[in-house]
Amino acid sequence: MLLVTNLKTEYKTNPVGLKPCQPRLSWMISDDQANVVQAAYRILCASSKPDLRNEHDLIWDSGKIESDQSVHLTYNGAELRSGQRVYWKVKVWDDYGNESDWSEPVFFEMGLFDSTDWIAQWIVPGIPEDSSDSTPCPFLRKEFDTDKKISKATAYITAYGLYELHMNGRKVSEDLFTPGWTSYNHRLQYQVYDVTRDIQAGANAVGVVLGDGWYRGYLVWQGNKNLYGDKLALLCQIIVQYDDGSEEWIITDESWQSSTGPILKSDIYNGETYDARLEMENWDKAGFDASGWGSVLIKNYGFDKLVASEGVPVRITETLKPVTRFVTPKGELVLDMGQNMVGWVRFRLKGEKGRKITLNHAEVLDQEGNVYLDNIRDAKAEDVYIFKGTGIEEHEPRFTFHGFRYVRVSDYDGEISLDDIDGRVVHSDMAQTGTFECGDSLINRLQQNIDWGLRGNFLDVPTDCPQRDERLGWTGDAQVFAPTACFNRDTAAFYTKWMKDFIPDQKANGSVPWVVPNVIEDGAGTGWSDGFGATGWADAVVVIPWTVYRKFGDKRILEEQYASMKGWEEYMISESGEDLIFNAGFHFGDWLSFAEYYSLFYNAPDYGYAGAHTDKDLIATAYFYYTTGLMQKIAGLLRKVDDEQRYATLRPKIKTAFNTEFLTQTGRLTSNTQTAYALALAFGLIPDELKEHAAKRLVDDVNHFGHLTTGFLGTPLLCQALTDSGYPDIAYKLLFNKKYPSWLYPVTQGATTIWERWDGIKPDGSFQNVGMNSFNHYAYGAVGDWLYSYVAGITQDEETPGYKKIIIKPYPTKELGFAKAKLQSMYGVIRSEWKYESEKLLLEIEIPVNTTAEIHLPVSESEEIYSAGKPLNQNREFSVIGYDGNRTLVQVGSGVYKFEIRRK
Repeated sequence: MLLVTNLKTEYKTNPVGLKPCQPRLSWMISDDQANVVQAAYRILCASSKPDLRNEHDLIWDSGKIESDQSVHLTYNGAELRSGQRVYWKVKVWDDYGNESDWSEPVFFEMGLFDSTDWIAQWIVPGIPEDSSDSTPCPFLRKEFDTDKKISKATAYITAYGLYELHMNGRKVSEDLFTPGWTSYNHRLQYQVYDVTRDIQAGANAVGVVLGDGWYRGYLVWQGNKNLYGDKLALLCQIIVQYDDGSEEWIITDESWQSSTGPILKSDIYNGETYDARLEMENWDKAGFDASGWGSVLIKNYGFDKLVASEGVPVRITETLKPVTRFVTPKGELVLDMGQNMVGWVRFRLKGEKGRKITLNHAEVLDQEGNVYLDNIRDAKAEDVYIFKGTGIEEHEPRFTFHGFRYVRVSDYDGEISLDDIDGRVVHSDMAQTGTFECGDSLINRLQQNIDWGLRGNFLDVPTDCPQRDERLGWTGDAQVFAPTACFNRDTAAFYTKWMKDFIPDQKANGSVPWVVPNVIEDGAGTGWSDGFGATGWADAVVVIPWTVYRKFGDKRILEEQYASMKGWEEYMISESGEDLIFNAGFHFGDWLSFAEYYSLFYNAPDYGYAGAHTDKDLIATAYFYYTTGLMQKIAGLLRKVDDEQRYATLRPKIKTAFNTEFLTQTGRLTSNTQTAYALALAFGLIPDELKEHAAKRLVDDVNHFGHLTTGFLGTPLLCQALTDSGYPDIAYKLLFNKKYPSWLYPVTQGATTIWERWDGIKPDGSFQNVGMNSFNHYAYGAVGDWLYSYVAGITQDEETPGYKKIIIKPYPTKELGFAKAKLQSMYGVIRSEWKYESEKLLLEIEIPVNTTAEIHLPVSESEEIYSAGKPLNQNREFSVIGYDGNRTLVQVGSGVYKFEIRRK
């Protein structure tokens, strides 16, 4: 049965408010036959469902197009206009001549194309406030009437600050932290909501609550506030279309009213204070007595910075129950959520009028079993609720989030049971696309920790940590973790939105900031640098778009980011000078490796690990070479011939310079460290004749220390470099290590997320330096890419992006017993499983329709391989296409394949 399913427009299902563009359409195909490839497709688009169903007044009929492309098909119909909704469906033909039925119809709706599409005015609450500290959240409202039958109503809304939109007594959307965090001085997102069902005949009311958020709340550290502005503002227009063809606009203007309410303070770092006695019942309904409310002020903030939302909305994605409650040695009541999570607590409790409950949030307990708060620095992470005294009261915050596992309860004398408390898990609502499981329970917990770290830190921007007074879009963390993130979650739209802020925040000379959106000025008083140009961090400007292209087949992100990518490349060329050694400016180096930390904060190496220090100019030059290679490929893809030739000419010169400066004739790097060898081997900097020597030195170093010594930049490449060099056993040795420092050491200490430091909690139970000790920091979780692509073996052909041509090349080991991974690609499910059963190795592979795969079976003797009970050479479902060392290469199409390797 040939079926077309999972239709998406720009990665989304039925998106509303697309930016001005020719949207790209994608779909998946399912079929119970094997070796199915799409041979042709036909797309129909219309302005209404009836027109699409009847194939009447179509705005695009692609006709039958002979093509196997089912991902990112560009809409090529009639010119689109602001606010236009388009319904579409597709059918396909396969290479057997079968024709599918039409898919179920879906739609996309465009946003506003021009600033002239905005009729609303910017309004500022007319309430007195001192913005030097957190102040009560403004409430705004307006009433309006509708007296005709409504066909459609659409709200376009944004704010300086955060907003929550209500209509007729209910919140319009599940989206949180809107309009999101962007480089506000250059780009401000607006959201679009279909509010047809929210408007009723007769009297209506629209209400909005505003919060400080990133715009004017506390941000960065050292008490910084109001980084973008000191006044919250709202812009909203609701277009009501009637059945008779007329329309009405409800806009923000001088007719709106403003007041304050029960939210006395709301800050991302410090938490929220809510006085339920000040609640205004039915404030967002028609007929509410707003006689005591004030006016609003009109501001001419303009519309030039407004952009449609491209990212993934932040939402509550899961609700956890605490696993236990206990009293600490200090006598404090604490609830344990059982998981280091990001979000907040919802409770249902009774309290006398005027009494309060205070909740403080912590990641860990100290050695005595008390709540440990020192590592969150100046962030209070405190929610306060004052009861109105009307029975059971339910509450949860609106405009703050916390990183925590433990909740300390104080100022409350009532009884609290586990049933009274919920942990509300909050993050950008990216679908889970990957799973990994193996025969080691600690490694399975590691995989869970990697995903929980992603969820906790992918909150509209990829932050470094979610708990302390920081929570910034650190580019280095994001760069090293991107391949892992793209396995675990559908990150394409998330990254597309975030990368847009690299463009305005980048310097004119091409240097890229440490954090995006950039809120660090002059190194934030650290004295390190001006906050720009650190290698491995700035390279995110190239690496992440390239990763999205490779994982999702998205060429448009390369086109849109190219000028920004080229800017960084040209900056490196300029700074490296004639000798092509990138030793200018500040670099973090192999951040938080043993030696890097001590040399940075104590101005001296830790001599116990002196052999772990990697020179920063070596790292920077290695990245210069790597990024130049990516730019050569990208320029070629985009047909920028001059750039491609320039970078192709430059790249071998950088390699020569690197080897002249940092490599001896015997294959020893001047920084004789795991990070140096991992980078040089993984990036292809070692000459062929010295690769074996360099790899052996890496292995010797691992064996010498008995563990890894790498930091943020070396760790993601360490197991890859070892495996590619023929030492998967050494990579597994590092993976299985349970002693500090290792990936599994935090797991043995009860970690439920990835730590910032290998020894966030030391073996003696004490803590690392409080100035920088997050217990939810995803960078070291970058090993997840190796788990998926090497242990389970799901990877892809170098020349074919988006898993159109899949490579399955696992590295089984009896010590692990089994491993299985699944990835929901743009084409469908890719699955790779292996397990040892007695002396046999069993493999099961699933390949989606409209793709092909090359399976690298880990045995060189094809007569030892059986499928469906027959020797490999007697099975006609696939063919042996060659041998690669100790592997047999098999070519297959879509389907499920089982192999049995019988060792002689």
